[in-house]
Amino acid sequence: MLAAQISEFKTWLKNNDNPSYRKLFAFLKAVRACDLPTPHILNQLIAFLYGTSTNLFNNVLRVLIHTPAFKGKLRRYGRGLYLFGGVPFVSGPLAIELGKDCRISGHTTFSARPESPSPELIVGNNVDIGWQSTIAIGRKVIIEDNVRIAGGAFLFGYSGHSLNAKLRAEGHGDLDCDVGNIILKKDVWLGTKVTVCPNVTIGEGTVVATGSVVTKSLPPFVVAAGNPAKVVKQLNPTGGYHA
Repeated sequence: MLAAQISEFKTWLKNNDNPSYRKLFAFLKAVRACDLPTPHILNQLIAFLYGTSTNLFNNVLRVLIHTPAFKGKLRRYGRGLYLFGGVPFVSGPLAIELGKDCRISGHTTFSARPESPSPELIVGNNVDIGWQSTIAIGRKVIIEDNVRIAGGAFLFGYSGHSLNAKLRAEGHGDLDCDVGNIILKKDVWLGTKVTVCPNVTIGEGTVVATGSVVTKSLPPFVVAAGNPAKVVKQLNPTGGYHA
């Protein structure tokens, strides 16, 4: 309400027939845009102090608060867990196991289907899970060693809603037949905003291009792209790719 009144007052000043009011508007606008002519060396000093203090505060928060808070939600975890940007959100009756040296964005969401018995997320060693990724576990999601999941990825082992419009409107969940496991074999790399559907296994070393939707299992050592994702390149297991 107050913001709307201030906006109306600014418009009234700016478009007023009285030139004095318009000059007042111009003066207030100049005051708002005030920029102190600070010397460059001072700017550098302030930037250094700001960056150092912010990093120190964030690291203390990560070590003393965020990481222990997340560990309290895990069934098992290895050494070297590194969270960045907060505490991942965990919902539902989910059992999570993490290997060692995993790096996980605090903006990640892990959810479990409430109707499933004992849903599990099993994560291997040296796994990266990027910013704003979501992993929805229908029954089980397995992420093996050295997997890289870029920001905005969506692994959904369940949709959470019925395919029947009437049942969906009444708040019914999905059926057991629409739920499935997801397995990412070791060394898989999912690009930004990749979606992986239920009952999909992505083979060892396979790379899935940005924005792709994986509806069926993919073989090892390929590059896949598109919606639905299809193999576009063969990779050499020892490095590089075959056209």
